[in-house]
This record gives sequence, C-alpha cells and structure tokens, in this order.
Amino acid sequence: MIRSVRGRLTGLDADGAVIDVGGIGVGLHVSPTTVAALPAVGEAVDLSAHLVVREDALDLYGFASTDERALFLALLGVSKVGPRLALAICGLDSPAGLRAALIRGDSKAIQAAPGVGKRTAERVVLELSDRLGAGNGAAAPATPAPTGPFDDARAGLEGLGFSPEEAQEALAGAPSDLDSEALVRHALERLHRR
Repeated sequence: MIRSVRGRLTGLDADGAVIDVGGIGVGLHVSPTTVAALPAVGEAVDLSAHLVVREDALDLYGFASTDERALFLALLGVSKVGPRLALAICGLDSPAGLRAALIRGDSKAIQAAPGVGKRTAERVVLELSDRLGAGNGAAAPATPAPTGPFDDARAGLEGLGFSPEEAQEALAGAPSDLDSEALVRHALERLHRR
C-alpha cells in the first residue's frame, strides 16, 4: 500500500494535486483542507496517502496530515460512504473540528459536505461517534489510533466492494506478521473459497 507521497507540487486541478515524484506526475485527490495546507507550486510537498483499489481504477488520495488520513479511513468504514464522500466530509473542517462535530452529534455540520444527505450525515454521526466512544459519554481521543497493516487491509477490501463485516471476517485469524498487501491477498483467498 502507498502510505505517503513526497515530491514537488507541480499543480492543482479539478481532480486534485499533481506531485512530481522522480519525473512522474502523480495525481492525488485532496480535500479543500489539504489544499489550504499545500505549499506554493514548485515547492517540496510531503502528503500522507491512501490507495483505493477498485475493479476499474486505482485512486490515490492525499492528506496534509496523518490525522486527516485516519479520519478518512474511519469514514470509509461507515456503510454507504465511499472515498469521494469521505473526502468531501474531510474537506469541511480540520480533523479536530470534525471530531468535535461528531461528539456533539452535529449531523447538520456533516450534511454541509457536497453529496451528503440527511440520512448519510446521521449515519456518519451515529457510527463514528460510537467508534470514538462518544456515544456512551466517554471522551473521544484527541487523535485517532494509529493505523496499521490490518486497518489498511480492511480499508483496501472495503474499497474492492466488500462490506466492513466481510472484510473483518476475512482478516480474522491472519498471521500478525503480514504487511497490508499480504493481508489483502490472504483475505481474498479466504473470500474466494466461500
């Protein structure tokens, strides 16, 4: 899995940022929050990244901070929220501001993202506030838990169209020393045997 991209910012367009990495222009979808944090065109940039693999495309998403990347991955775990909606939600505010909205149960703040309707916003608040521990009155962590190979593999499987439950079940019992790519292969083999 691709975890970061470092190079020289060569431009911004409707699809996101283009970074020159060793003479190759790498396009990354980025949120308005990340765009605001980017340096001037021509300067060095280092973005956290997440690769979403689908049958018909490989989409790379870039983030100004690992905190925003972790929030993006958490949003991908919400049913019926794909990468484009997750990125739109990430663009509403800083990760800390979005977490505060989730803790408050402020679905209207989430609904402000393009393409997010009332039901989707309510689902995001319900599912993520529970994951953050806000649903039972516990304080949410200041920063999300660091993602590891299992989280990356789970997100990759969900990007391939498997439900969070299917992804979790397929990864259950996998050897703990595997990297994320090996975990995805392991899970796909188990899913294929069904």
